Amino acid sequence: MTLLERPQPRPGVLTIDPYVPGKSSAAGVERVFKLSSNETPLGPSPQAVAAYRAAGAHLQDYPDGASIALREAIGRAFGLDPERIVCGAGSDDLLNLIADAYLRDGDEAIHTTHGFLVYPIATLGSGASPVVAAEKNYTADVDAMLAAVSERTKVVFLANPNNPTGTYVPFDEVKRLHRGLPAHVLLVLDAAYAEYVRRNDYEAGIELVATADNVVMCRTFSKIYGLAALRLGWLYGPQHVVDAVNRIRGPFNVNLPAQAAGIAAIQDRAHVEAARVHNERWLAWLLQEIPKLGLKVTPSIANFVLIHFPDGEGRTAAEADAFLTRRGLILRRLNAYKLPNALRMSVGTEEANRLVVTALREWMGRQ
Repeated sequence: MTLLERPQPRPGVLTIDPYVPGKSSAAGVERVFKLSSNETPLGPSPQAVAAYRAAGAHLQDYPDGASIALREAIGRAFGLDPERIVCGAGSDDLLNLIADAYLRDGDEAIHTTHGFLVYPIATLGSGASPVVAAEKNYTADVDAMLAAVSERTKVVFLANPNNPTGTYVPFDEVKRLHRGLPAHVLLVLDAAYAEYVRRNDYEAGIELVATADNVVMCRTFSKIYGLAALRLGWLYGPQHVVDAVNRIRGPFNVNLPAQAAGIAAIQDRAHVEAARVHNERWLAWLLQEIPKLGLKVTPSIANFVLIHFPDGEGRTAAEADAFLTRRGLILRRLNAYKLPNALRMSVGTEEANRLVVTALREWMGRQ
């Protein structure tokens, strides 16, 4: 059978580099500290775990296809209209649904140089072309993003804060970006790490969505809420966007245990605050201690740090990663993000954070 005699995927699909998650194990190492996926070191709320277990008694039942109770809980927590919320199997699910709903063959979607890898995957999978806007100091540059807009642009993705750099765009700049976009272009604000941010000039996107017809905000339960295993996310958008996404999403795209755990997690404000306080303390510590070793770190406002390594044999990120992995310290390689000489480290437990700094001090001392 020749290539033309078998089914062919749409143009763009086979040019996608599949998403590769952070590794979670180290061969021959008994105790591993996984710091590669930005998971919360405090784990999920005990109330969320209890709700998840209780849902196990009803696995024969389909979940609520509209996630009504979950949307209402999110609405109460953030002061939002539940009718303008859509829930999904992680924010990745929602990003792909947005691309499917608003991109077609020949369209373009913009993201920044080190933006989340799902953006080009979702764009190419929908038959459109990803357009990369250059960053400035590892931060999204509004001028570059606006300069990248063409008559083919239909969607602009902005991770704020950005993964894997940890940088952010102040709200005034986000509003300037929005003002510069044509009315038919959809601005997607990916605020997966918003709960960690403590900056007066930051806003996750709720205000802009409330006042604009072409802005959507995506959020996740995978990070500060500790429900990554359940794949749970949500978006808040204009009613017409919500209507379009609901028409193409799966009828039961959020499972019952995830809905139950999500409701309990968002109601346990004390647990969320404890996670935020822990992160604030140890993020500041890492940003202070790692540069003392002679390594550069990009300032971060999320729950991870981007560590840059020097060039030259024996000093690369790959060699540092191998050294750390042998000690059970798993960080994230960033070749796919065009950062081959950097590692991303999630903020971990006190023990994990101290072990990484100690190991890096030993590694740097060998150079």
